[in-house]
Amino acid sequence: MKSSLTKIITIAIVLIGVSYSASAQQEAQFTQYMFNRLSYNPAYAGSSGSICAMLLYRNQWLGLKLDKPVASEQYRAGSTPSDYLFSFDMPVKFLHGGIGLTVYAETIGYNRAISASIDYAFRMYWGPGNLSAAIEANLFNSTLDYSQLVGSDDFTGNYYEPVQSAGDPLLAQSDKQSDFLFDISTGLYYQIPGTFYVGLSAKNLLASKSETLNYQNSRVFYLHGGYEFVFPSNPSFKLKPSALVKTANFSVFQADVSCLLDYQGTVWGGLSYRIFDAVSILAGVQWKKLQVGLAYDLTTTRLGTFKSGRSAGSIEIYLKYCFKVIIPQKKPSVYRNTRYLL
Repeated sequence: MKSSLTKIITIAIVLIGVSYSASAQQEAQFTQYMFNRLSYNPAYAGSSGSICAMLLYRNQWLGLKLDKPVASEQYRAGSTPSDYLFSFDMPVKFLHGGIGLTVYAETIGYNRAISASIDYAFRMYWGPGNLSAAIEANLFNSTLDYSQLVGSDDFTGNYYEPVQSAGDPLLAQSDKQSDFLFDISTGLYYQIPGTFYVGLSAKNLLASKSETLNYQNSRVFYLHGGYEFVFPSNPSFKLKPSALVKTANFSVFQADVSCLLDYQGTVWGGLSYRIFDAVSILAGVQWKKLQVGLAYDLTTTRLGTFKSGRSAGSIEIYLKYCFKVIIPQKKPSVYRNTRYLL
């Protein structure tokens, strides 16, 4: 009965995911979300039972081409989205849960952003699995180079060459502007280890606003889940479907649906689909305690290879190292024998 219930919940998550159209949102986007759950849900901290550190890099829309040339090297097109992430989490017995740390840096055009998040998850046994609830504190810094921005009324001829000044007063600034924001997030995470997991989280609950950059954090909500199906005829193989649904302020939605085939936890590969955005190929290996994963997105929008040839897709790679600390029991320092008490 419980096994059937977990299957039903997983299928429901997938169906919800495919029913929404994709749209851009502020939070980072990763294809290998199933290996990077801490960045989406702070309640994941310590749930693996191991001490884990992860490095992840993503480069989106490789070789993106412009429709028009740039007349001056001073006004380049900026950079395509590049993301760098480091995360660390571990269980802490005396805290009845786990702690986590995530440091994230992103470059998009002339905007540079970096954030640091600290997580605490309280975990308890519930039914056949365990349930955790978490709180996250987040510090966010963003820097925008206004000197490189060009208004639509500044185009001249067939080039992206601006005239002397923009009509927009925000673009009249000629320097870099930077600001810090503080926010909090929360999440719930339930898992039956080796079988099933589901999580719900809310990011940027304060919706902090920067007057300096005329910028405000969006409240982003995530629903994610996955299931492991073991082939009865060959237990060495596992099929791992998963899904991630996200919405910014309940106004725009995006969804990923994935499926991996795993062999003995050492080699895996599969496909992922981001609704109206990309089809992805995933592969990975695990050697001892080190895990390496690679994903390549074939962009299906007008920015991609299929419709315009503007970009060669997106690439993502991660390294993850996990280990358990086993503390041996202390041997008694004094030997007592009732014979010596006589």
